[in-house]
Amino acid sequence: MSASAKTVKKTNKKSKTGGLFRTLFGGGRNGDMSLSFFAYVMILLVVGLVMMSSASYAWAYSEFGDGLYYAKNQALNAGVGFVAMIFFMKFDYHNFKQLKLPLFKKFNIAGIFYVAVAILLIAVLLIGNTEGGEMGAKRWIDIGPFNLQPSEVAKLALIVFFAYSMEKDGAKMNTFKTGIMKYAVLLGVYVLLIALEKHISGIILIGTIAIAMILCGGANKRQFVVLGTIAVSAAVGFIFWQYNTPGSYVQARINAWLHPFEDVLGDSWQTANSLIAIGSGGLFGLGLGNSRQKYLYLPETKNDFVFPIVCEEIGFVGALAIIIVFFLLVIEGYSIAVRCKDRFGMLLAVGITTQIGIQTVLNLAVVSNLIPNTGISLPFFSYGGTALIMQLVEMGIMLNISQHRYYPAEKKTAETNKE
Repeated sequence: MSASAKTVKKTNKKSKTGGLFRTLFGGGRNGDMSLSFFAYVMILLVVGLVMMSSASYAWAYSEFGDGLYYAKNQALNAGVGFVAMIFFMKFDYHNFKQLKLPLFKKFNIAGIFYVAVAILLIAVLLIGNTEGGEMGAKRWIDIGPFNLQPSEVAKLALIVFFAYSMEKDGAKMNTFKTGIMKYAVLLGVYVLLIALEKHISGIILIGTIAIAMILCGGANKRQFVVLGTIAVSAAVGFIFWQYNTPGSYVQARINAWLHPFEDVLGDSWQTANSLIAIGSGGLFGLGLGNSRQKYLYLPETKNDFVFPIVCEEIGFVGALAIIIVFFLLVIEGYSIAVRCKDRFGMLLAVGITTQIGIQTVLNLAVVSNLIPNTGISLPFFSYGGTALIMQLVEMGIMLNISQHRYYPAEKKTAETNKE
């Protein structure tokens, strides 16, 4: 082979490699991501790690003889999640709908992701374990050395597949058959499987995400309102029936919500101690690490009830600052969605932002007793490897989408060219 032929072959090989790299990680204007969104994520991640470490210390020492047991695990999860966030920040989000895997050439990543998670949800019911579950519920599955919670992965799988499918359906989204029934069935598959896990909070979150995306995807608003009214009425009727059933789980939860200090040694123990922790912080708090309620009075301080310890240690001012950062993150997330150049990216951003926003609101509502206890974790603060890693993956996707935004002058020029 001549030297020139070798040079051409080498050049072609580099060209193919470079082309694959550009396919996976190309797109967007380099360095044009939303720096404010990145800053909000990093603030919440760092503060969340510090506060979870403090809140979990007593329980970790009591259970494992190591006060930093949960903190070290969460730091490792945060490290893995941060690397994943950087990867997906560079990974062109269009690949979710365009890229096809070698063994599944007829299906794209979005479809494979949806089906794979459905299989995981079935597997967890068959061979899952009850670690951290309530009432013997199976929510975790061991995959080698890792402990995976499929319902956390299901949130992103649903968002990605709905965004792809809704973009593909286009104008048909305004019809009842496609815009509502199709997505009700797709949602129903996940809801049924998660319901079998006895994971009420997971159903609430995934249902809310789906509703937001269906509305933004172009479903007929009148049909949606009618169907939604029927569904809400049925849910209220079921809750009312359960509340009036002596000894039911729902009755106990609602009574603890309505009368948090009537049975402080029983059903309302967690709610009462949560309110005591929030009230004890005052304006500026007792100081970082100085919480009293975390010393085995308030259960789940590492998870769903980490925020009351935040209030107790850094007070109203510190807690309000954290809430403001969450609020700014959600506002910036929807701003990225509105300014996205394509429908697929817009719907992805809407789904992810809605998940973080509604999960935050519901957690704060639970710990402050505005709504009954539903076991919803606080993003970036609550302990949990699968949850934190998936949240950071979603933040990476958001940062990638932010590189595909219209800017005011750019949008005006595009509209002028169309005219």
